[in-house]
Amino acid sequence: MTEFSLTPDVINQAVRGHWAQSPHECIEISPTRALGRATIDQTSLRPGGFVPGPTQFSLADVTLWYLAFATVDRVEPMALTSELSIRYLRPAQGEVMWGRAELDKAGRTSVVGTVKIWMDDRPDRLVSTAQGTYALPRSD
Repeated sequence: MTEFSLTPDVINQAVRGHWAQSPHECIEISPTRALGRATIDQTSLRPGGFVPGPTQFSLADVTLWYLAFATVDRVEPMALTSELSIRYLRPAQGEVMWGRAELDKAGRTSVVGTVKIWMDDRPDRLVSTAQGTYALPRSD
């Protein structure tokens, strides 16, 4: 087995090259897990100071994207969301949103994972959970 070489710095630099305005950042990466972070734009909150659902969905999607990179040990910009569903568990309020993706199954053509999302330093208080599939490009 080859050594895992992908790092958060490599991912962040590559993603910024494709998506300069991304509010997301990869914090940790391993062959089976990814940790993403997004600083919340306080001007985009819903009434009551709540983080909107699409903002949570976006972090779930991009953290799962990082996990897809991990399964092939390289940044693969053309790995695409095939399906993603999310369940909102409680109102999300805070300044930093975290998402941890865990690998459920990796195959030759797709990656399935689960993402748990929380606010600030409260991983024990999930605000949402998502599960999705990323399609990997064919390597002809």
